[in-house]
Amino acid sequence: MKIEKAILAVITTNRSIVEGGAPIFVCETRKEAEDISANLEAITDGIAHQLSEELFIIVKH
Repeated sequence: MKIEKAILAVITTNRSIVEGGAPIFVCETRKEAEDISANLEAITDGIAHQLSEELFIIVKH
């Protein structure tokens, strides 16, 4: 079985709004969340999506 789409990581500045099986990166500031998202996007060959002001996900398409 080949997984073609998956959430690889969750990046947030508000730990209380996320839970689940993907790795969660909790950041102190929005700038830090943006930087972590950009780095994870490049490292994982995924795509960063901003879901709200305090929540990003990295998705493999």
